[in-house]
Amino acid sequence: MPITDPMPVLTGTEHSAHLAELTRNGVRVLIGTVVDMAGVTRAKTVPVRRADAFHATGMGASPTWNVFCIDNAIAFTDRLGVVGDLRLRADLTALRTIGGGYAWAPAEFFTQHGLPSPGCARGRLRSVQAAAEAAGLTARVGHELEFTLTDRDGASLPRERWQAYGLGAVLDRGGLLADLASTLEAAAVPVEQLHAEYGTGQFELSLAPAAPLDAADQVTLARLLIGQVAREHGMLVSFSPLPFDGGAGNGAHVHLSLARDGGPLLSGGSGPYGLTEQGAAAVAGIVDGLPRMLGVFAGSVLSAARLRPGLWSGAFACWGLENREAAVRLLAATPGNPHGANVELKCVDPSANVYLATCAVLALARDGIERKALLPAEVRTDPAADPSAVRLPATQEAALDALEGSATARAVLGDDIVSALLAVRRHEQRGYGGMSPAALAERFRFAWSS
Repeated sequence: MPITDPMPVLTGTEHSAHLAELTRNGVRVLIGTVVDMAGVTRAKTVPVRRADAFHATGMGASPTWNVFCIDNAIAFTDRLGVVGDLRLRADLTALRTIGGGYAWAPAEFFTQHGLPSPGCARGRLRSVQAAAEAAGLTARVGHELEFTLTDRDGASLPRERWQAYGLGAVLDRGGLLADLASTLEAAAVPVEQLHAEYGTGQFELSLAPAAPLDAADQVTLARLLIGQVAREHGMLVSFSPLPFDGGAGNGAHVHLSLARDGGPLLSGGSGPYGLTEQGAAAVAGIVDGLPRMLGVFAGSVLSAARLRPGLWSGAFACWGLENREAAVRLLAATPGNPHGANVELKCVDPSANVYLATCAVLALARDGIERKALLPAEVRTDPAADPSAVRLPATQEAALDALEGSATARAVLGDDIVSALLAVRRHEQRGYGGMSPAALAERFRFAWSS
């Protein structure tokens, strides 16, 4: 599908008001970011007086921006080479002031003639969301961000003092966490909870559900601000799927709820745990399509090291009520779930492009609804002991092979994005696929850090 939903454009009057407000707030520099196929956030900055130009006509960027790799190599494709240019345009309708004289806005790729670039991940999500809404579906997406703090040299925090989910772990980093919470709130990034996680130095931050595009923007900004606050406290932050060999991996779980004509699809029905017929079909579509879409959700050279049975990472294409080993965990509509029923996709990790991961989960749910997919049997135990549970591809090569053959991926994401994504991940596979998890963790600990 082409990118058809246009990025909003400010009028001259609206931009003048924006500029005046930014100036009053002491903003001197505007940062515009995109997330590439490797899951890395790239940026351009301009003096605030140039914000209008950044928004209306954009800044020049090589088409190869989308095929930069985690080692800074360029994975040239038949579609992307040394010739050509794109314009990177900042979406000022999503602008946030982030302190220190800076403002931030997500950006999108356009051609020199002002048309949306078919390789733009954010533009693609904008169109996927619009298409779902045109079909009568309303989606809300919530993200969980797991990250690992290190010392200023990138070494692990002392293991002997770490308490998984512990109060002591929080209090030891109390100043950092308090500053992070206030920084995120000041930037209008709504935090639901923030707590110590299982792994040494690992924390998790949950963001409030929002419309898909807004939710993905919040993730991009939150990761920027987490890195900023960590530096201010003399620390670094890793968003690697496996920061340290033998330690806990970082996930990037995606929660999805769906409604049609104002009524929820994942509750209020006659199916299991209140699923409606369409809600059950949506869950079935996600479960069925996961093996072929894993290269979008967890396709990096370090993803397979995290995505293993027994680690609560969602290594099996199955679903279950509150089953933390299933890739699709159903959270039913209960008094303990104030946002209502939703499904959590657990196999996603922070090396994924959050815009494409959101596109993929929306597309799989909608595909299930449209073809009236039948919900498979629930897995109520550890899926490793259930022969009906399908193991997700266990290697990067297998995940990428499955993605390459996915007609759904090409229909939803387009050939430009799929070919660029495969080129970037195949580069990782060829160059580093033979390295041990320990060597990979050391080499790419900060590849996805802002």
